Amino acid sequence: MLSTVVWGTGNVGRAAIRAVVAHPALELSAVVVNNPEKAGRDAGELAGLEERLGVAATTDVGATLAAHPRAVVYAGSGDLRPEEALTDVVRAIRAGAVVVTPSLYALYDPPSAPPEFRDPVHAAIAEGGGSLFVSGVDPGWANDVLPLMISGLGSRIDSVRCQEIFDYSTYDQPDAVRDLIGMGHPMDYEPLMLAPSIPSMVWGGQVRLLARALGAELEEITEHVERQPLAADAHTEQMGDFAAGTQGAVRFELRGMIAGEPLIVVEHVTRIHPSAAPDWPQPPDGIGAHRVIIEGRPRIEVTVEAEDEGANRSAGGNATAVGRLVNAIDWLAETKPGLYDALDVPLRAATGRLGGK
Repeated sequence: MLSTVVWGTGNVGRAAIRAVVAHPALELSAVVVNNPEKAGRDAGELAGLEERLGVAATTDVGATLAAHPRAVVYAGSGDLRPEEALTDVVRAIRAGAVVVTPSLYALYDPPSAPPEFRDPVHAAIAEGGGSLFVSGVDPGWANDVLPLMISGLGSRIDSVRCQEIFDYSTYDQPDAVRDLIGMGHPMDYEPLMLAPSIPSMVWGGQVRLLARALGAELEEITEHVERQPLAADAHTEQMGDFAAGTQGAVRFELRGMIAGEPLIVVEHVTRIHPSAAPDWPQPPDGIGAHRVIIEGRPRIEVTVEAEDEGANRSAGGNATAVGRLVNAIDWLAETKPGLYDALDVPLRAATGRLGGK
């Protein structure tokens, strides 16, 4: 059994605890929290499980890493604190751990990552013997391994489009939804996540990774952003009230330009209420889905829906993203230390877990 630490207990961390406990090759050895009010609480309670796990949350990072865990699932946010997240991850790698995380956007595609992100990771790997695999929470697999897998089913590929389509009214992260994305703010408010260059900073690595895998020469990545106001006041159970005339929906695309055409596109369509932007793409269940569309011969369209955490139905995307990361730990532990990406890490069957085992 590989001793595994989950660092953080938000949307990603809760799913990570559940995934680690369910994995037959992993043992949950510690849970690290930042909030002192969570310290001492059982990991099962924090993860929303009906059972106690006998692992108490701690704020003591030093003692946790001094115990030399074999793996760390780093679930701390990197949205507004990328440097701090990098420092935490490097610390765990230097302690010899295999680290998996969605938090370091710049390392989705390591070859194109800025040196200030890539170099400290390589130095920590050389010093401590750990490894790192970064995959997105949007989720990454829908923007890399899924489109690449189904691209092999056709004879001609004209373009690849990866879509995330979500109603965020059930998403348990109000600060990000309201302030980073701008839902409920006046239309003249400038959300940080939609500011020029920010979408490329977050999702550009996924476009570059797809281009690299498909052997395409990427000329540039361009951004296209649309916003729509709510036509009427909207009430949501999880996120509260949103006034008519404030931002109710966002649609943006990262367009990978190849031979002057947008041939690789990562697109997000986000709503705060089902009534917002009714003419934009809709998820089949009204809550959320991930979709890959390959134009070519044949034309291929795959839509994936996932549900988790009951009322927080949009957490299904988080759960599958976490599954991709946690299920990679035993492979990484058996492989030489290094910085890995989605093209390196295989997507494997959940052996030994059929029937809830």
